[in-house]
Amino acid sequence: MAEETRRVVQSGGCQCGRVRYALYAEPSSADICHCRMCQRAVGNLFMAVAGVPQGEFAWTRGEPALFQSSSAAERGFCPDCGTPLTFRYLARNEINVTLGSLDEPARVPPTRQYGIESRMPWWRELFDLPGITTEDDPPPGGLESLESYQRRDDS
Repeated sequence: MAEETRRVVQSGGCQCGRVRYALYAEPSSADICHCRMCQRAVGNLFMAVAGVPQGEFAWTRGEPALFQSSSAAERGFCPDCGTPLTFRYLARNEINVTLGSLDEPARVPPTRQYGIESRMPWWRELFDLPGITTEDDPPPGGLESLESYQRRDDS
């Protein structure tokens, strides 16, 4: 079936908007990986991804830069803004997209965790920390003076 006639189930892309993708099937799984390689790849405590078969995925604008992070896997990211976008085992016919790069990440809740040997010992305590909204802690000059260079999720 041609990509033009398939129904897009989810879409996503990078922070600057140069690279966009479409999923033509619901992800079969969504996972969090705490391993050190994933932590470094996304610059965070874990990487959250959801997978679809390669044939159910397409780049719709631009293409990512690729980094082969091991003999088993490669990772895609925007060559302009650096947003981590994909993870793929070379020997599998599946591609994983980072949940944060999805336009609607709340639709794909993680169901498993991997690499828990590298999970931060204080992981469970994070949700008990005091919280504040962005509106209640604006940047210098206030939110009204803030000009975002990030593309909107609906564009």
